[in-house]
Amino acid sequence: MLGVVPFFGYVGLFLLLPVGVLAVEAFRSTDPVTFEETWSTDSVVAVTGGAYRRAYLGSLELSLVTAVLGAVLGLALAVAVLRTRRGRLLRRLVLTASGVLANFGGIPLAFAFIATIGNAGVLTAFLQDALGLGLGGFTLYSMTGLALVYLYFLVPLMVLTIVPALEALRPQWREASDNLGASGWQYWRYVGGPVLAPPVIGATMLLFASAFAAYATARALVGSSVPLVTLQIANALSSNVVVGSENLGKALALGMIVLIGVVMAFYAWVQGRTQRWLS
Repeated sequence: MLGVVPFFGYVGLFLLLPVGVLAVEAFRSTDPVTFEETWSTDSVVAVTGGAYRRAYLGSLELSLVTAVLGAVLGLALAVAVLRTRRGRLLRRLVLTASGVLANFGGIPLAFAFIATIGNAGVLTAFLQDALGLGLGGFTLYSMTGLALVYLYFLVPLMVLTIVPALEALRPQWREASDNLGASGWQYWRYVGGPVLAPPVIGATMLLFASAFAAYATARALVGSSVPLVTLQIANALSSNVVVGSENLGKALALGMIVLIGVVMAFYAWVQGRTQRWLS
């Protein structure tokens, strides 16, 4: 029992306490003249409309698109690697690379893409100077460009998450299905699909949460040109707000925590169902 005390202390100090502070400060308001603080719901109401609402919608759109694309591409890559004959070495290489790339984000990732396919990037310059080609109107400094950058670390994260579930599919299930005369489609429709659905959905939720919470890459790549809630929080906390509205950033952060909490609760529920199937 004493062994888990440090863990609960860590959770309470670095997770529960900050969330509690945000929950309190989000319902505080500062008078712009007297700077007197009072209880108010003005900040919470303000973040549900205008530019803040567009920021939430932008983050939700970006996270949903990149999570679905990352899940599809990552699942396809994981299946291809596991089905490769004599693919033990290939599987090791892919999993090792995925572990590295899934954690390669932030400002270094943004500058890597800028140096490669930015307006003056190496690949952009090569296509224009050597081949006389362009990027077809594509720009890295947009929602589409940001989604491409996010996929760079979301696809490897999907591979790492889904490979254990794919490996847990028992060969005996396929053999029993074949012995009973089922086709490949019937096997995936009634056996493999239902077993894999919970981990795939759970992994997609994990990708969604990762994309929704990402900040440094978006900040370095698009600045404030793309409406994202993480960028709005940074602007508010760095005093880029009107006098008396300092708690807007905390209200935005609280809304973000609530959304991520809902997603992760659903992820935990799906993972529980997955363990029941694969145990």
